[in-house]
Amino acid sequence: MKTARVLLALPGLAALAWGVMLFAEYALPLRPDVFGTVGWIIGGPILNDAVIAPLTALFGIALSRVLPHPWKTPVVAGTVITGVLAILAFPLFWRPYGTAPMPGLHDTNPAPALALTLATVWLAVLLTALRHRLVPRPTRVAPPITRDASPITRDTPPGTQDAPPDTPTDPPGTPTDPPGTPADPPGTPADRPGP
Repeated sequence: MKTARVLLALPGLAALAWGVMLFAEYALPLRPDVFGTVGWIIGGPILNDAVIAPLTALFGIALSRVLPHPWKTPVVAGTVITGVLAILAFPLFWRPYGTAPMPGLHDTNPAPALALTLATVWLAVLLTALRHRLVPRPTRVAPPITRDASPITRDTPPGTQDAPPDTPTDPPGTPTDPPGTPADPPGTPADRPGP
């Protein structure tokens, strides 16, 4: 187990070292814009962990206590996805070219793209929550088919199919003796072997 953990940690540590080297190339010698970059690098995780994640968790807990059962999971998932999309879109709203240039990213307006994505997410939430009304849950009306059971057809009334051999006629958990019947003590004639 320790070997697996070390093997999993090595690529992460290598990526971290590579990121530190790239940031050192960018930041040295120190310039005024480097401090803004450090603010984003340090402030982003602090803002997420101290403000956005707790608010999302509290909002999700409040929603899960208020909403009916079929709506809980889809709405909480939609809320979390909305928060993640808002975090990803924030740099594009903060200032023009708020992220590294990528083909097709900066030649469009981010507001309609975010609105369309959020509309798709919440449409999926709505359809997921309403699926129990639109698609009924499957119910099992027939007993399982076994080798010994006679085939059940559309014309076979429920409960009239032949039971396989060696099947008890009473359902499981049905007492064979009426309540209050005392149990036979050990050594009674019924328990003794025959002559």
